[in-house]
Amino acid sequence: MIEYICGKIAELTPTFVIIDNHGIGYELNISLNTFSELEQKSEVKILIHEVIREDAHMLFGFATANERALFRELIGVSGVGANTARMILSSIPPAELEQTISSGDDKRLKSVKGVGAKTAQRIIVDLKDKIKPSGDTLLLQPTAMSDAYEEALAALLMLGFPKPQSQKALTKLFKEEPALKVEQAIKKALTML
Repeated sequence: MIEYICGKIAELTPTFVIIDNHGIGYELNISLNTFSELEQKSEVKILIHEVIREDAHMLFGFATANERALFRELIGVSGVGANTARMILSSIPPAELEQTISSGDDKRLKSVKGVGAKTAQRIIVDLKDKIKPSGDTLLLQPTAMSDAYEEALAALLMLGFPKPQSQKALTKLFKEEPALKVEQAIKKALTML
C-alpha cells in the first residue's frame, strides 16, 4: 500500500498530476481542490489512495489528509465509485461537503454530475454520523481568463463532457465573470451540464 509520494511536479492538469520521484513518473488522479493546492508548487508530498481492479490500477492523490479521508468515506457508500467521489470533491470543497452531509442537504449533492437522488440520500444516511464539519477553507489561486477558460475546458473534456456544451457553459460563465478562476469555472460548469 502506498501512503504518499514526494517529488517534483512534472505535469499538472485539473484532473491529474504526474509526480517525478527519482526518475519514475506517477500519474495521480486529483480533484480540483488538490489542483488548486498544487498550482503554485514545484515539489510536493501527495497522499495516496490506491484503487486496484481487474482491469486497472489507479492512484488518487490528495493535498490534505481531510480530503483523502472524505474520499475514502464516500467510496465506502454503496453506489459511489472512485470517479464519482472525485467528481463530488471537485464540485464541493471538503469543508463545504462536510457541512452539506452533516446538514442533510441532498439537493447540493444532487447538483453534482453522476449523483442522483437515491445516491445523494444514501451518502447522507451513511455518512451523517461519521462526518463532522472541520471548518477548513481552501484559497483559490488567480489565473488569466484565456488560460482559465482553456484549462477549464480541458478538464471538462477529460471528465467526459461533450465539447459544444462545455464551451457554451464556460463562455456564458466567463462573459458574466471575466476574472473567474479555473476551479470556480469548472465547479459552476458542472452544475450547468
